[in-house]
Amino acid sequence: MTIEKKGSWQANPAVVAAQRPRPNINYDETKVPTYTVPDVLSDGKGGKITSIEGWRKRREELLDLFRREEYGYSPAVPQDMWFETVQCDKSALGGDATLKLVDIHLGRKPNAPTIHLQLFVPNKRTAPAPAFLLMCNRAKTNIDVTRAVKSEFWPVEEMIAKGYAIASFHYEDVALDRKESFGEGVYPYFLGDGTRKPTDWGALSAWAWASSRCMDYFETDSDIDATHCVITGHSRGGKTALWCGAQDERWAMTISSCSGCSGAALARRCYGESLAVIQNAFPYWFCENYFKYANHENEMPFDQHQLIALIAPRAVYIHSADEDLWADPKGEWTSLHLAEPVWKLYGRKGLPTQEMPALDEPAWGDGMAYHVRPGEHNNKLVDWMRHADFFKEEMKNH
Repeated sequence: MTIEKKGSWQANPAVVAAQRPRPNINYDETKVPTYTVPDVLSDGKGGKITSIEGWRKRREELLDLFRREEYGYSPAVPQDMWFETVQCDKSALGGDATLKLVDIHLGRKPNAPTIHLQLFVPNKRTAPAPAFLLMCNRAKTNIDVTRAVKSEFWPVEEMIAKGYAIASFHYEDVALDRKESFGEGVYPYFLGDGTRKPTDWGALSAWAWASSRCMDYFETDSDIDATHCVITGHSRGGKTALWCGAQDERWAMTISSCSGCSGAALARRCYGESLAVIQNAFPYWFCENYFKYANHENEMPFDQHQLIALIAPRAVYIHSADEDLWADPKGEWTSLHLAEPVWKLYGRKGLPTQEMPALDEPAWGDGMAYHVRPGEHNNKLVDWMRHADFFKEEMKNH
């Protein structure tokens, strides 16, 4: 499928001019090459997928492709994993919520890693609460359970007021966000000596895998409606959320905030952050097989629209920011749009428009949503509220 360069949203020339010049980084839409992407409904053998059964088979092939060539293979669910509630405060937030601190022990050996899950559940409810999980990739002050420090990056009070449970864990519980980190976190426990094969998991896979372990806990908590849970993340957390939601079909909705390269954005557009740049800066995020595609994007047998398609027919919400050209907003929208045929294969209507929506005009469809808001690379309160309100409509209709 050859892509034409079109869409109603255009990058603000002043924002383009303000970008810090970097060698071999393109911020000029006229220099985006004409490119061809794999059709999401291709069976990989020259045929066309026309049935859900055909897609389900292709879905497994694509999951294996992404594991082998980009994110790496993760271990199985630990059979000796166990959950420990270390605190339960039923009068949190002035009585509006119950706070639970849960340690997810990834084994019973003394050196087993632990995920520290933080969960607020609304008290004013008559049934188990749907929950949003944030994998926090910023300072721990952003997820301060004491609420002495409040951050719109994790808006507990506002989400509780809307009737949602809201949870978080800090990503470095699982894998450190730095080079040469494979001797720490989950790696030595699950890889033995820490030596990685070219297809072994990188940090994005480790963080996504840990997010699914939080879902394992949700399924045991009678206060949580585990059939209506949302995985969300920002930037590298947005990449993580997409990979988690693609693999784990228990998530009812997946949200990507400004995830950019190797997240929602198409690699073939060669706009903003590139594979060469991200792989040089963060080689530990990926499996080693991914490195061969730097500066050879057109040789990739996949692109990120196929990752998004793996979430269908469950809900997906992508959002961008107009000052965040590094993450390529148009590339994120294009990728989402190219994934739409899989939702339609399932009988869902998909997106409400075929062109990228204008700034601050959310496009909410059937199972798919997108917005680009004014401002910087961030996950802001306005984004959270739009995600929450869209999911409310999803739950009402599905």
